[in-house]
Amino acid sequence: MKLNATFHDLKGRSVFITGGGSGIGAALTEGFLMQGAKVAFVQRSDASDFVKDMGKKHGQAPLFIPCDLTDVSAIKSSIMEAEKSNGTIEVLVNNAANDVRHNLEEYDEADWDNNMAINLRPYFFTSQAVADGMKKLGYGAIVNFSSISYMMGNAGYPAYVSANAGITGLTRGLARELGLNNIRVNALMPGWVLTQKQLDKWASPEALSSHLDRQCLKSHLAPEDIVEATLFLASNASKMMTSQAMVVDGGTVVTG
Repeated sequence: MKLNATFHDLKGRSVFITGGGSGIGAALTEGFLMQGAKVAFVQRSDASDFVKDMGKKHGQAPLFIPCDLTDVSAIKSSIMEAEKSNGTIEVLVNNAANDVRHNLEEYDEADWDNNMAINLRPYFFTSQAVADGMKKLGYGAIVNFSSISYMMGNAGYPAYVSANAGITGLTRGLARELGLNNIRVNALMPGWVLTQKQLDKWASPEALSSHLDRQCLKSHLAPEDIVEATLFLASNASKMMTSQAMVVDGGTVVTG
């Protein structure tokens, strides 16, 4: 992966990423490693091969902690483990999500609760778990991955769309809650990023063509296109930026 900018203040920072071993999350982990950060990440599936690859490429391997993000106690334990290894978490990136397609008719209460337990609830509890340490440091940055899906009013996954609207609301509430302690909280809103999962499941030629027609820039987004925006929000380059929702989508939606 080639980056266009270096964020020098991220060198040595303790970074915690959810879902950091695959898709966009893997690109984020590598991006922070390239800045010299100490990265810990969690996800449910095994990421051992990815860790080895990163160690070979960058001379520093991330810390992988297996974790089911629907288990709040496991989230808290993982953050404690990361802090023992890398020091107090200075940057939290809430990236993990599951945009599984579903319709209104087929969902019951358990389906809804499970969707929120994956796509919204962990954002609150990871933030809660790192807040005390950041307060003691006197600074911190939280980057919450939302999505333009709710801004577009997309059909086909209403619970996921609801969760992403909630993430933006949570971001603004946390920014006000934590701002007195110099902790910044921002949301990053990617467009349709063509991870391997997207290519395998939903990226038909018709869907790709239709979406590209809506973009101002006529190139599909790849995971690495999201990395530098995340680094910017994590770094002191954005030191007076908080409570914002920054869109990286090739010009699909309009803000302001």
